[in-house]
Amino acid sequence: MRENPLRQRLRDGETAYGIMAAEFFTPGFCTIAARAGAEYVIFDMEHAAVGIDTLKAQFAFARGSGLVPLVRVTGHHYHLIAPLLDAGAMGIMEPMVETAEQAAELAAWCRYRPEGRRGVGFTVGHDDYGMEPVPPRMAAANARTLVIALVETARGIENAEAILATPGIDVGWLGHYDLTDSMGITARFEDPRFDAAVRRFVAACTAAGKPAGIIGTSVEMVRDWRARGFRCLCYGTDVTVFQSALSQALATLRADPS
Repeated sequence: MRENPLRQRLRDGETAYGIMAAEFFTPGFCTIAARAGAEYVIFDMEHAAVGIDTLKAQFAFARGSGLVPLVRVTGHHYHLIAPLLDAGAMGIMEPMVETAEQAAELAAWCRYRPEGRRGVGFTVGHDDYGMEPVPPRMAAANARTLVIALVETARGIENAEAILATPGIDVGWLGHYDLTDSMGITARFEDPRFDAAVRRFVAACTAAGKPAGIIGTSVEMVRDWRARGFRCLCYGTDVTVFQSALSQALATLRADPS
């Protein structure tokens, strides 16, 4: 069973960089992202309308590339999580985590006993179709699975300390757009109330010894998040990275046709 270098890197206090995928599910995508220097990719089921068959293929394409495949699922249900882990996802991000109880269920669904209560299934995608004894593979799967609580509501911020202190949660991720929306200040990131929420969230992550994660759509934005204490950093989505680079290049060419 492949190890998850991202989980260990974050536990060692280091910073990691990746990308989110919402559209370009080609056989070469994982290798291309890895060759570009990405350490992980978050495949987005919540907003991208992508299915498990497509993602299972992506997990297979990620083998050998060094890229860690993660998935943002669509909600808080066991049946939305376990099949993706069995298919080969090395980590799960759950949206709209608002309570410690929800965080505890998420952590339990992602790991086998005694750490959780994930259903036991082997010789499938997640263990590379191995035939070794099951107990060691259960321990290896528990050690490699990255569990990300996506906190993106005002209620989630109010419970951030308890959510991040939950055993089995590895990363606290801030959903800045949904957070501002739930606060009635949609996309007003300069609002002092949002700044206070970010500070409280990062402080909760620090107190719990968990890295804080977030997405940024520009180098400047990612640098700013990093300066504010975020260590699991996502540089845009496949769509925004491609579209931004192409639009900037074409605008430059059209402005200077010589």
